[in-house]
Amino acid sequence: MSERPTIGIVVGEKSGDMLGAGLMQALLKHFPDAEFVGIGGPLMLARGFRTLAPMERLSVMGFVEPLGRLPELLAIKRRVQDYFLQHPPLVFIGIDAPDFTLRIERVLRAAHIRTVHYVSPSVWAYREKRIHKIMQAVDLMLTLFPFETAIYEQHGIAAQCVGHPLADTIGFEDRRREYREQFGLPDDGEIVALLPGSRAGEIKRLGPVFFSAAVETLQSCPQLKFLIPCSSADARFQISAQLKQLRIFEGDPFFLVDDSHAAIGAANLVVLASGTATLETLLLRRPMIVCYKLAAITYAIASRMVKIPYVALPNLLAGKQLVPEYIQQRVTVPRVRDEIISCLQHPEGQATVLAQFDTIHHMLRRDASREAAKAIAGLLATGARR
Repeated sequence: MSERPTIGIVVGEKSGDMLGAGLMQALLKHFPDAEFVGIGGPLMLARGFRTLAPMERLSVMGFVEPLGRLPELLAIKRRVQDYFLQHPPLVFIGIDAPDFTLRIERVLRAAHIRTVHYVSPSVWAYREKRIHKIMQAVDLMLTLFPFETAIYEQHGIAAQCVGHPLADTIGFEDRRREYREQFGLPDDGEIVALLPGSRAGEIKRLGPVFFSAAVETLQSCPQLKFLIPCSSADARFQISAQLKQLRIFEGDPFFLVDDSHAAIGAANLVVLASGTATLETLLLRRPMIVCYKLAAITYAIASRMVKIPYVALPNLLAGKQLVPEYIQQRVTVPRVRDEIISCLQHPEGQATVLAQFDTIHHMLRRDASREAAKAIAGLLATGARR
């Protein structure tokens, strides 16, 4: 009896786990007997994925922050890499986490194992020279956004935009009333969702600014209520500690909740860290204020390398500033406070922005998991290598 074919996948964080779970389901239509192994999160594990290391150990960002974890990260890389060299899969798929997955892909591709990278690294934004390493590492690049494919085509790298799964799963109906009922909040009244991030470093840098700005906003808008989603038990503990330090008591008007999607959907306005949540906010068609603040050393390095005019994904997708964004030293309590008040007092100014959100939603709605699986199956069917 022949062994089941293996498909290798490595993801590094929650958003990758979501992409990986959808991709697994879609790949089974092409490879119904496949076994999936590598590094995955809870959504992938629930679908029968076999993980070689905890996904959470890869969840680290920046240029400097990973250095303290380098020995552990290198050990995990060797473990995964050696496993696939000894047990060659049909294909190896790295999902995001490029500083980790591309290194594995390069080694495996040199060993004549097919490699796919899902979610383009930001080579169009900074560190463009990475494209040469990507050429050595991947047989196929799957991008989420249309503007990302051009640089790969210029360098002769096979690339395909598959759209974003969030655009497939989030519908066009407005479910604000339903989300407010979930939290026991009234249909009327104004609600602001505060999302300082999911990583400890993000929460450390943005949480106090967001929460202090919220308190000051209450002086002008005393009727406001705030929803603060917590992505994990650790995030809830950290956020609770910050609120206590600022003498903010949990409960009306500050509610800590677990469901970030519902919190965004329930809100009139969302104040959040730059990242995947900005796309979710766009797809739910909620006005937003985006903030981006890195560790000082990381920002000092990144600011010399970044060559794009915006950091907020809605602005990048639109090719212009749709939503206000504040970066590094510009992320201050007065600025965030004033922006919240301005957005709430002038909702009529958001109509054009929300209409453009709708256009972008249609553009990204491509049945991403199915298209990604189809592209991978096509790669394996050709038998040709670059």
